[in-house]
Amino acid sequence: MTGSSMLASLPMYDLPEVRAATDDMWSGIASALRRAGIDDVPDALTRDPEIDVWHSRELLLSQTCGYPLTHALAGVVELVATPAYTAERCSGADYCSVVIVSEDNPAAGLGDLRGGICAYNARDSQSGYNALRAAIAPLADGAAFFSNVVESGGHANSIALVATGRANVCAADCVTHAMIATYCPDALDGTRVLCATECAPGLPYVTRAGIDRGDLERLRDGLRTAFADPDLAAARDTLFLSGVEMLGLDAYQRIDVMENSARDSGYPEIH
Repeated sequence: MTGSSMLASLPMYDLPEVRAATDDMWSGIASALRRAGIDDVPDALTRDPEIDVWHSRELLLSQTCGYPLTHALAGVVELVATPAYTAERCSGADYCSVVIVSEDNPAAGLGDLRGGICAYNARDSQSGYNALRAAIAPLADGAAFFSNVVESGGHANSIALVATGRANVCAADCVTHAMIATYCPDALDGTRVLCATECAPGLPYVTRAGIDRGDLERLRDGLRTAFADPDLAAARDTLFLSGVEMLGLDAYQRIDVMENSARDSGYPEIH
């Protein structure tokens, strides 16, 4: 792999409290990629929001959500691997969302949330939107389920809306929830987990589409090496990382199944 400005970005769980561990993990991955035979591996991660990393022809490695992988980024990026996490409710490379309500909300199940206000992070989010839509669809009977919906721009923002009473419910992926609970637990004050959604493969590592097959295998070899490196154990523990799996793109079709099931039920969007 050649070039002078390769990009790497692993921002999906980049809480300020774990950025040092993320940087340590990247340093180890970068070393492993170089040993695997990949040239021009960047020393540091790109965190500049003005850089469209996923659409860059210089993309070496990044992490994205499963929903864009199967939708907006289909044909734009190539699936490399899927990390496995130790957070509660994760199973291998699968994860799910937790449905969050206020601590004093008497709801015993999703059906009790009818008529409330729903917050979601973004419409192209598997954990904050697609999984929740699939869970609500069988209850909605093709009609509006909530009195209002609010796009928050991020999981932490959605949780804050619930915590302050400006929304009644949101969904956040279980890894994000576990990190917030561990590193900034005050952000969860006044909230509780009502239930969990159906599982799907977790947030994948990707590279640019059309990458040389040999370089793709070298990326995977480097990731395997880094995830087995005992010197990176502390960083992996901080980030709740337990391993990495080489899933096929077909594994992510569960995301499409959730979406199509909701649409077939007459509930194409959360409302």
